Amino acid sequence: MLGAAFGIGVLLALAGSTAAHSCVAPHQLVSKMLQRLEDSVKADEPPNPSVLLAMNLAGATGSNTHEWLLQQIQEEAVKTAQKDMTLGDVALYVLALLSSCQNPQHIQALGQTVDLLRVLQRKMDEEMASLEAEGTPKTTLYSVSLDTLGLCLAGAGGYQGASVVLAKKVLNPKSQLSVDTRAMAALALACAYGYTDLHDVRDLLQEALSTVTNDFLNEQEKGDGMIGNIYSMGLALQVLGATEKFYAPREWDCAQAFSVVYSHDYNLPMAIAQVLPALVGKSYLEAAGLDCAASASVSPSLQSSPSPKLDTTGVHRGMAAPARSPSGPRGDDAPALCPWHCAGPSPLSAAPITVHYSIINKLQGKHFTYTTSVQVPAGSTLLEVLRAAAAEKPDIFSFQMEQTSWGPMVVSIHGLAANPADKTYWQFLSGTNALQEGVGTYKPQNGEHIQAVFSTY
Repeated sequence: MLGAAFGIGVLLALAGSTAAHSCVAPHQLVSKMLQRLEDSVKADEPPNPSVLLAMNLAGATGSNTHEWLLQQIQEEAVKTAQKDMTLGDVALYVLALLSSCQNPQHIQALGQTVDLLRVLQRKMDEEMASLEAEGTPKTTLYSVSLDTLGLCLAGAGGYQGASVVLAKKVLNPKSQLSVDTRAMAALALACAYGYTDLHDVRDLLQEALSTVTNDFLNEQEKGDGMIGNIYSMGLALQVLGATEKFYAPREWDCAQAFSVVYSHDYNLPMAIAQVLPALVGKSYLEAAGLDCAASASVSPSLQSSPSPKLDTTGVHRGMAAPARSPSGPRGDDAPALCPWHCAGPSPLSAAPITVHYSIINKLQGKHFTYTTSVQVPAGSTLLEVLRAAAAEKPDIFSFQMEQTSWGPMVVSIHGLAANPADKTYWQFLSGTNALQEGVGTYKPQNGEHIQAVFSTY
């Protein structure tokens, strides 16, 4: 199976494409990001496969933290893959393990063995059945794209039909796909293109890839380097760095795009994990073709790091967090953003500001609209606004959060919970504009009106 992953089709598809541009981030920035990824690995939190994947692609495989994280991911796979993992979770575990030169068909840990590819193929069958019956996936097109990429890179079956569906969705102007979904779909389609011999399928995949990449270039030109928002830049840069042949002879101004990334101080591990591969000239397309022995001998900055800063007391390892998405699984027709509702640290005390906050449900059950105004210290995050509102009027503004790979996410307000089965989530807006940051990072201004609207994706 793994031999197929290094097949000539994929290698030819990647040759001359990945890192065909001249942009690579300064070593100091790469080292800083790698250190933040290492610091994010904690014993009391579920292991994040995206972090391991990024470390592998960056060649940072010589640290104790890396070794520990790989072990935890193997253990988590055998414990939860068969019952608790979402489609996106399993796909990311497959990519992380492939990039660690592990066979995802035979993961051994804790005296157990699991075949992640079989699990992934079963979940893909469920997605395809939903697409054929209802025209929509069981989860999201982002997750289907991630699944397709995992199966393709592993040299397994089951991705061919999905690649055709993804290509048609990408080419359908009514789809209104987010940058994240289009980027992940493009990575999956680029892999499938390298394996496909059928001329009509290749033509379809090529058209879809040309559409996505040229759209990204157009968006970059209009946005002065920005494609989507700062949290969607990572996957978009991976795509443009790895698929030059599909937008040639047009050229990519990678320096302009990289300058946007340089201007932002990434702290969220998931955001770093997606942008870091692009900054070192790599993409997820290379996950199955790494030379693990070679990278271990040249790991930058982390090679001689001490034992991971792990709290070994009260260790609890639960289900891996949903891949790449906060409550409304990221992508498709949901807004593209770093978790709309990721939580973060409390701000320092400062002069108070007034923020107006509304919760609105015109979608399900008994409709409601409630508005309040709260005072919080200047520089407070939106999370502090929610907490202040809940403290003043808990019968109206109470809310609940869950842990995801992007951080905590708001899953319920006023007793109304988001539900993946009916594709509902709480969307946060400033006025009428969807927030491009999560509740843990977005800082409202004095007099700003924030709305939490129960929505569908």
